[in-house]
Amino acid sequence: QVQLVESGGGLVQAGGSLRLSCAASGRTFINDAMGWFRQAPGKEREFVAAISASGGSTYYKDSVKGRFTISRENAKNTVTLEMNSLRPEDTAVYYCTAKVTPQSYSRTYYRKYEYDYWGQGTQVTVSS
Repeated sequence: QVQLVESGGGLVQAGGSLRLSCAASGRTFINDAMGWFRQAPGKEREFVAAISASGGSTYYKDSVKGRFTISRENAKNTVTLEMNSLRPEDTAVYYCTAKVTPQSYSRTYYRKYEYDYWGQGTQVTVSS
């Protein structure tokens, strides 16, 4: 059974940092593009960050550029989202996602429907 399991969420004060991790099991994701999305209460799930299968390309939502960093470690089948300078508006459930067989190893994806596997999410709460 294919699974993506997120960890690292929690409660942090504004200006603080958190590191989210996504561990994959059931198959290897080294050839897949990966991404992070988030969903705040009453809002649509939105794109946050993406990384290509090669790891050489990344893409971010404008509001997190310069604060969040996505990376991957294929040897461990994991993807990480480093979040700094957190703001109350970053509060949401964060989801890890994988796109199987991307068109190229350098391409990133930011649309929900392009992804094939999703984790259960981890809560991030930023207090003001």
